Amino acid sequence: MPTVETLRGPVDVDELGQTLMHEHVFVVSTEHLNNYGRGAWWDEEFRVADAITKLNAVAAKGVRTIVDPTVWGLGRYIPRVQRIAEQVPGLQIIVATGIYVFEEMPHAYAFRGPGLLFDGPDPMIDDFVRDLTVGIADTGVKAAFLKCVVEEKGLTPGVERICRAVAQAHVRTGAPITVHTNSSAQSGPLALDLFAKEGVDLRKVVVGHAGDSNDLDYLMRLADTGATLGMDRFGLDVYNTTPQRVATVAALCQRGYADRMVLSHDTACFMDYFGGAWDEARPALAPNWRYDHIHDDVLAALLDSGVTDDQIEQMLVFNPKRYFS
Repeated sequence: MPTVETLRGPVDVDELGQTLMHEHVFVVSTEHLNNYGRGAWWDEEFRVADAITKLNAVAAKGVRTIVDPTVWGLGRYIPRVQRIAEQVPGLQIIVATGIYVFEEMPHAYAFRGPGLLFDGPDPMIDDFVRDLTVGIADTGVKAAFLKCVVEEKGLTPGVERICRAVAQAHVRTGAPITVHTNSSAQSGPLALDLFAKEGVDLRKVVVGHAGDSNDLDYLMRLADTGATLGMDRFGLDVYNTTPQRVATVAALCQRGYADRMVLSHDTACFMDYFGGAWDEARPALAPNWRYDHIHDDVLAALLDSGVTDDQIEQMLVFNPKRYFS
């Protein structure tokens, strides 16, 4: 039986159970937090305790696994999330490697690599592979998938280089990929075309934020490559409302695409996008943008729209299992 790495070590893919395929525990700018947040709006012990409460609550709903694509650029710090995972025994957390930028290459890599000031192999590839095969820093925790971004500006030189490094790390390890895309700009095909040229198995790619679109032709075009559609922002109505998201998922199920969709919210226990005002801002701006929205509201709406129990199990259980197999 194939296994997948989690914060507590490898587990059989059969043990993943109901899986939310795109959730964060924390999203923070580490420099912002370390210089301005501590002692102001960031209380480490409060945030850890709050996360433990929220994640235990979603586990009580029947969620067995969350997949957390928090990488460089989103504030990945594994020791903090390890502390939380130890206190949430009913939930497995799968973590990622990669880089989250919309345009420019981080300076730490900008001058090293093929044809650059310090010429040689791209160090990002080795760093990603080490995270996947040896572990992240000195935590002993291995990443289980790769994350990159193709946003509204498309394949800028920095974004393209990161995506190619992610693709090559996939080729070397077989680790699957999640790519953040912009549905309004329809950037998904740019990512998939690049991956295909780099030798990526597109059946191992989730097109993140595909669910922001209700354009069935666009979504079917993505899914027909073999990639999986990330219907992963339920509750984030500023991009697409829940009724529209439900109708789109139902329409795709009716067309035979239940085997190429996964469900999630793309929310977090805490994001510093609002500084210390997250606890007030999130309920005011997006009251349903929470870990339990799918189980509390969306699944019933999908059933009412003609989606079957088997199709829901396909999207929540079997598609994640296949992705990590």
